[in-house]
Amino acid sequence: MSRKRKHEDGQEADVDMTPMLDIVFILLIFFIVTTSFVKELGLEVTKPKSNKSNAKSSPTIVVKISDNGLVNFNGKAVDIERLPARIENFLAKNATSTAVILPSYNTRHEDVVAVIDQVKTFDELTIAFGKTE
Repeated sequence: MSRKRKHEDGQEADVDMTPMLDIVFILLIFFIVTTSFVKELGLEVTKPKSNKSNAKSSPTIVVKISDNGLVNFNGKAVDIERLPARIENFLAKNATSTAVILPSYNTRHEDVVAVIDQVKTFDELTIAFGKTE
């Protein structure tokens, strides 16, 4: 029996970790390669540069949207479907390139997007957003 004990004490259990590391790296590479990244689409916003040298400014189009979705074009109430006609009439009389949209704090996003879609039909206009008091 003493021989058996010497044999058991002298034997060391050694586990080779190299194959397990290989499998882990292969799985890591597999998941990196098969992962797809989706680019979210959104509105492209360009911030205007400060232009304080213009002493004479052209008239701008101001579209205010109230909390309940009522639209005002330069201070006058207008229906959302009639907004492009008003803008076209304004552009015929005035040379401007800016339309400012002023949504109220609690305005629904759907109302703002509807106004943006109506103003976006005019390629010569640059859309700017403001904040009402």
